[in-house]
Amino acid sequence: MNDQLLKELTSEFIKENRDQFKVGDGVKVHVRVREGEKERIQIFAGIVISRKGSGIHESFTVRRIASGVGVERVFPVHSPLIDKVEVDRESITMRARMYYLRDKIGKEANKVKEKRLYESKK
Repeated sequence: MNDQLLKELTSEFIKENRDQFKVGDGVKVHVRVREGEKERIQIFAGIVISRKGSGIHESFTVRRIASGVGVERVFPVHSPLIDKVEVDRESITMRARMYYLRDKIGKEANKVKEKRLYESKK
């Protein structure tokens, strides 16, 4: 009974169009940032290395390399602060989590088997 009540309460906050990306995809996350009374959109671009949870509690982690240092950021999928999530490049992944990218350095940190490259070789 509690699960049903929780689903009813959170159903109005769930964003339907946010599920088009998966682990391994290169994405640009457009985040609303408030600075004083002004609001602007900041883009965080990187590779999705994990998706966790379900329903209103679902979140995803995006990793990028900034000035030679790996930066990860965790976003709730249904957050009202996220304007949109753009998929730059689709990938073919064989894993649910890509934590092994944390150990990679340089160009290796961004290497993911891309969908369009793989399909053109067939």
